[in-house]
Amino acid sequence: MADPKETITIENVVASTGIGQELDLQSVAMDLEGADYDPEQFPGLVYRTTDPKSAALIFRSGKIVCTGANSIDAVHESLDLVFDELRKLQIPIEDPEITVQNIVTSADLGESLNLNAIAIGLGLEHIEYEPEQFPGLVYRIDDPDVVALLFGSGKLVVTGGTSPDDAAAAVDVIVEELDGLGLLA
Repeated sequence: MADPKETITIENVVASTGIGQELDLQSVAMDLEGADYDPEQFPGLVYRTTDPKSAALIFRSGKIVCTGANSIDAVHESLDLVFDELRKLQIPIEDPEITVQNIVTSADLGESLNLNAIAIGLGLEHIEYEPEQFPGLVYRIDDPDVVALLFGSGKLVVTGGTSPDDAAAAVDVIVEELDGLGLLA
């Protein structure tokens, strides 16, 4: 079996920051080209960057959430662009701390999985599997503290990590557990 860790791909990084001051989003939306602001639909202003591709959700409180980036570096680049645009609007911004909240990754174990056998083998305290509701098995891992979605195709999604290393550690745990149960070829 090829090393499934080599198939890990970051799909989304969510990070948050704050600029330490309240914003008049209506005013910012009028001055910031490309900003979407419809407070009846969503309380924040949405500002999309294209290179790197992401969306910054800017709230009246000055809190900013960046989502859609595919690396931690891309989050920092995107937020730097947002900070620069806000500075051009005469909004003073120091260098705010950026905190990664969640990294979503995908990987492939390279073989089909028997989710029923896995659900029984791993035990109900860490597993949710209701194929009538959702085709994946939800596996809550304690260390690292992440949630993995396993699919019959052998593909999986790991969410809840705050570092790319969390996904690799989760894949190691999954392979070790499934191997120990004799459920991997």
